[in-house]
Amino acid sequence: MEIIGYLWDALTPFNLMLALVGVILGTVVGALPGLSATMAVAVLVPFTFTMDPAAGLIALGAIYTGAIYGGAYAAILVNTPGTPSAIATTFDGFPMAKRGDGGLAISLATIASVVGGIVGAISLLLLAPPLARVALAFGPTEYFWLAIFGLTLIAALSVGNTLKGLIGACIGLFLSMIGVAVVGGDVRYTLGMQRFLGGIDLTSAIIGLYCIPVLLDLVATRDPHLKPAETGGLRLPESWRIAWAGKFNIVRSSIIGTVIGILPGAGGSIAGLVSYTEARRASKTPERFGKGAPEGVIATEAANNATVGGGFIPTLVLGIPGTPPDAIILGALLVQGIKIGPTLFSNEAGVVYTFIWGLLIATILMLPIGMLLGRYAYGTMIKIPKAVLAPTVALLTIIGSFAIHSNVDDAQLMVGLGLIAWVLARYGFAPSPIVLGLVLGSIAEQGFVQTYLIGNASNRLAEMFFGRPISIGIIIAAVLTLAYPIVAEQMAKKKAARAAGTTAPAKVTERGRDVPGMVICAAFVGVGVLILLGTQSLSPLGAVFPSTIGVILIVLSLAFIALGLAGRTPVAVPAAGSGGGPARRIGLGAIMLAYVVLLPVIGFFVTSLAAFFATMVVADYDRPGLKTWLIWATTGVTIVAGFWWLMANVLLLRMPNGVLF
Repeated sequence: MEIIGYLWDALTPFNLMLALVGVILGTVVGALPGLSATMAVAVLVPFTFTMDPAAGLIALGAIYTGAIYGGAYAAILVNTPGTPSAIATTFDGFPMAKRGDGGLAISLATIASVVGGIVGAISLLLLAPPLARVALAFGPTEYFWLAIFGLTLIAALSVGNTLKGLIGACIGLFLSMIGVAVVGGDVRYTLGMQRFLGGIDLTSAIIGLYCIPVLLDLVATRDPHLKPAETGGLRLPESWRIAWAGKFNIVRSSIIGTVIGILPGAGGSIAGLVSYTEARRASKTPERFGKGAPEGVIATEAANNATVGGGFIPTLVLGIPGTPPDAIILGALLVQGIKIGPTLFSNEAGVVYTFIWGLLIATILMLPIGMLLGRYAYGTMIKIPKAVLAPTVALLTIIGSFAIHSNVDDAQLMVGLGLIAWVLARYGFAPSPIVLGLVLGSIAEQGFVQTYLIGNASNRLAEMFFGRPISIGIIIAAVLTLAYPIVAEQMAKKKAARAAGTTAPAKVTERGRDVPGMVICAAFVGVGVLILLGTQSLSPLGAVFPSTIGVILIVLSLAFIALGLAGRTPVAVPAAGSGGGPARRIGLGAIMLAYVVLLPVIGFFVTSLAAFFATMVVADYDRPGLKTWLIWATTGVTIVAGFWWLMANVLLLRMPNGVLF
């Protein structure tokens, strides 16, 4: 009952206002690709130092949970995760929006995020000390197998083209190895360039891999970006019916998110991927996943918001932050003079329990706020003319990648990866396996090398990899996830054949000779050789993982070429929207390249304004009158000036001034 008493402390008008404003700010920041939850929390930490500790924590917790939820907006509406934890939301959220169900997808994401956030917060409220011990039970072996489990999602994302999916994952794993090795400290594959010492920035890579191809396809056709909904609005009654029908999916995903949130370093992206995999495995219609299945959106959003409460458990009980925002909030607690540890819940019970109740209230407030913002966000996105939408999205991609480290190199990397991703996607190499490899690569490598070292030193190598109870459970789940789609497909074929009165299996995928794919695979063989050559100057610790990935990449690429020569590769189907407007695509690609090259030379404001107007011309199909052009130009100046002021004066980023400004 004492815990209930702290609820009244959280319900003061000031705390309620902090929760409300925090959720709104967090949602807006999370919806902008690149402006992550970490940045939102870090920027606002100094403002909490003058507050009561519990009130400051409520403000930071509300911003954090709002930002994680806000990532779903960009994932659904522009196919770019606003935060890395919303990666899996793009798999089904954007296809839903493209077919006119964007409002429904936002409603489902809101409901799932609120339920997941509540489960995580209640776990933090009632079960923090015992659940913190779960984090201590996870060693490097468990982290390695957890990363492998996440990679099994490739089987689900690449149905009918698994070989290309696996090759894409190898490319992603290779990208994750660039920079200083996570174990051993070897400098790898930097080409002698300082910009690569810190590795490939995950957020910049995600923006480039997902958003630039969408942007190129956006200007290539006259068709609207998103199909308007036939029924209109957020379709709340339908959303609640779907959410209730998928209640086991929500609960399971929330529990997965809470448990993975407890694991330091795992975070919402892995929680979303694992819960998405489990939702697909448990579904009666797994073939709908990746094509706009509401269950996929529900699973991801429930899991990533549950990690907020889960991540606070090791932060508050053990002093080990589960995610980067947790680390910043941990620092804020220390500045406030609060001692972290198992005794926190007794010595500082008033602060901790008031904060947890405040987090719970902020999560509940996300429901009306999310529905209100979602209604306007989806409606606005549909109504914006393509000549204004395309340059705005292009500007956001540059801002998002630049703002992470105030570094133009990240923006240049983003554009380069995006253009490569568009070419690869055109010939069947989807970006999702590459992103999976990039996200999970460092976790897999660190777990693999550390387990290898421990097992080798104690002469228990096999036992270390395959003999630990939690590892065995994760391995079984990974095998089931890999095997289930194959078994289910075979059973469906036999069932269909029996129904048709024949024993001949149905032909699902047309086979032939995928010449472009074979050419790309030949290039990947060369990449694999270069990876192996690059390991010669590395220590054994730094070389073991790249060598493994290099060999696998060569073998898979040669296997694809061999199958192609035999006429047994799936025939590549060009991605939707990739057939027309080559001149406009080339024009936009050239603008983006010139944008990031001239940015440090001319200055951010002037270059952004010029790129905005140039993109506007490329994206225009309607040839409107002078009055409309003036309105669009005024809008462009306002948008560019607004973001420039926000970054220079609010976020206090170091803006490239160049010869102008």
